[in-house]
Parts: sequence; C-alpha cells; structure tokens
Amino acid sequence: MSARSDAKASRRRRRPVARHGQLSSPNPFTQILAVLGVMVAVVVVSGLAVGGFAVWDAARSVADNSVALDGDDLEQLPPTIGEIEGGVNMLIAGTDSCEGQDLALFPRCGIDDDGGERNDVTMLVHISDEPRRVTVVSFPRDMIVPIPSCPDGQGGRHPAMSAQMINASFGYGGLPCTVLTVEELTGIDIQFAASIRWTGVINMSDAIGGVDVCLSQDVSDRHTGLDLSAGTHTLVGAEALQFLRMRHGIGDGSDLARISNQQQFMSSMVRKLQSDAVLANPQALFSIATTALQQVNSKQLQLSETLASPTRMVQIAMAVKDVPFSDINFLQYPTTYASDGLRVLPNTTSADVLFDALAENRAIQLTGDPSQGYGVEVVGEAGQPGATPDPAATTPPEGEGEVADPNATGQPETPTEYVELPSDISGSSAAQVTCTVAEQ
Repeated sequence: MSARSDAKASRRRRRPVARHGQLSSPNPFTQILAVLGVMVAVVVVSGLAVGGFAVWDAARSVADNSVALDGDDLEQLPPTIGEIEGGVNMLIAGTDSCEGQDLALFPRCGIDDDGGERNDVTMLVHISDEPRRVTVVSFPRDMIVPIPSCPDGQGGRHPAMSAQMINASFGYGGLPCTVLTVEELTGIDIQFAASIRWTGVINMSDAIGGVDVCLSQDVSDRHTGLDLSAGTHTLVGAEALQFLRMRHGIGDGSDLARISNQQQFMSSMVRKLQSDAVLANPQALFSIATTALQQVNSKQLQLSETLASPTRMVQIAMAVKDVPFSDINFLQYPTTYASDGLRVLPNTTSADVLFDALAENRAIQLTGDPSQGYGVEVVGEAGQPGATPDPAATTPPEGEGEVADPNATGQPETPTEYVELPSDISGSSAAQVTCTVAEQ
C-alpha cells in the first residue's frame, strides 16, 4: 500500500460523525450527461468509421482543454480498444461560472457576477471491477468538510482549511482541488474527473432529445421559473436545467430534495441512453458526439488529462454499456444537520459502510428512503431494454409439463451477497421509476 493510501486510510479512521441541511440561495445544478456524451462521442467516431481525421481532431480538442489532477501520472494505453481493466472512480462537478453564459437565461450574470466558480454539484461515479456495477454518490453542496492543501496552478499550493462548504473547493483550486477534497472525505482514489457549466447542460440535453421526468403533483418554483403539471414531461434545453436546479416547491425545499430530483433525471437519462431510441440511432449518437466536443471547445466542459483520451473514454464506455438497471444506483452521501440548521455535516460512520463495500467490490442494498429531502417517491419498476420473457416462467398448456430453460447450465447460480447500507443513505436504482413530490 502506498504512503498516499496509508494517509487516506488514517484520515478515514479519524473522521468525525455527522447528517443534512437547507440553504436559502438558489444555485444551479447539472448532471453526468456531458461526460457520458463525450464517451459516446468517441464510440460513435470510432465505431461508425467517420474517419481518421475526425478521431485525431476530437482527441486534440479534448486534450488541449484538459487539466492535470494532483499526483496522477498518465498511464500507457494498450494498443487495442477494449473494456477498461479494473474499477473506475470518476468525479463529476457541475459549476456556476458565468463565463460564456446567455444573459437572457442567467440575468444575474450581468448584475452581480463575482467571477467565482463553485461546484454546486459534486458526484462520485464508481464503476466496479467484474461484475460491473455503477454507483453514483451525490455530495450536498452545503456539507461542511475539510479542504486539503491544493495546487494553486502556479507551482505552489494553497493552505489547507479545516471546515468549509464542499462547494468552495472548486473556487479554491479548480477541479483538482474538488477531487482532493472528495478523496480526503471518502478515502477513495479518484483517477478521472470532469466539470460542466450551465450552457453545457442545456446543449447536451438538447442533443439527447430530451429526458422524461415524472411529477406526482403540480410543481411551481418561482426561483427557476419552472411550472410543471402532474404527470410525465419530456424536458429539453433550458427547461431541463431548470428542473435540475429546482428545490423550492418540492419535498422539504432543501438541497437534499433537489439531489433526489437530479437523480430521477439521471436515472431516466440512463434508461433512454440504453434504449433503442438512442443506441440504435446513429444520427442521435452523432449529435451527442458533436455537441459534447463543442462543449469542450467552448470551455463549457473540462476533462482531466487522464480522461482526455478517446481510447480511454471508449474503454470506460465499454465497461458500463451492459450494466443492468438494477446495478446502477444513485445515492446521497449521508449527513446530519449542523447546529445552525442550515448546513450539514458528513455522517462518516454510515458512509464508511458504503465506501468499504465499494472498495471490496461487494454488491450494495438500499434500506432507506429514496430521498433524504422527501423530494421523490418510487412509483414502479423499469424493464431492462431487450429483455425477453423467461421460458421457464411460462405456464404450459395443461398436460404438456414444464418448459425447459434453454439457457440453463445445470449448475445452480450462486446467490449474490449484499451489503445492507444504513437507512440514512438514501437513493434509488435505475430500475426504479421515481416521481417528484411537491412541497408539503
């Protein structure tokens, strides 16, 4: 074990206990869509043989706008494209920079832009080694955490801070600092990272052709200007961003409710990306590919140097393309309210159960509610695309006996052993259909 790993393990043993809170100021949110879009972009360019120049030009565009993570060395890539070996940890940050934004959509950028940039969305995406599973952990923006010493971009380092909101880390030292902060909190080594700004979210939502969301009741949020009636809506562009930003008028009005709303969006997006409507539509795939690369060039999307390789992106995409919905989980980092009732503290005791299970490549089982902020409710189950009826489950005509399963091997399957997560770790899987709940 490296000295860095030893230090992380030591920090994890010393972490304080804590749980979750609310903030009054509305801030923007985003999702994992952009990075997945870039991965799909490379798959499209390579798989559809658009041409060697397109591959080279895409690689150059992405690499020119990438950022180095602290202490990470680029690995030599294999000569052929195949599924990435081992597990993957990737951090996704959604930031609130006004740079390059449409003032008609974001008028505050023309009024009180302070030039800062905060990671108001912070998500850790864990892809396990065989068997492949995907776990996405969202970290509340107002959670108070230590921020370690971070590179200042000029060869020096910023001093460490003992207690700051996690969304201050990006403004303090950019994407590398947010990565270091989450590594310190979780003890997880993060190899890949990306950040996306508001316009990037809008354009990627347009490219995918919209995402279906469900509302149990009518919802109105005067802060984002979004009004939606009960039922299912297909959201694109700016309306999709409004939905991701929304927290007033849903659940308990907290950031926790908003995280659940975002997870409903991401879960639905995963189901759409894996459906025939996208994966079997070359035109749709190429639109996502082109848009993703445009976001890199316009600085609405930034990747770490470790991720800014078409070959690496294809390897990661291949590792997740066949993961069943039931093994794709969206979780909220467990928290407890601080004494002021406005901020939250990390509940590291519960979180350790989750991150130990991920480190040991063990399957997890949710036992808590789908939302810490009462923002969503589970209303049904989603079918896996391409699924066919199980012949063994078919009732045969009377007198014909049982129908044999043609896929049976004669060997009983070993049942999966799950780690039951503490009930204060909320979330849902992509196999669960959730609907937004109006504020009570």
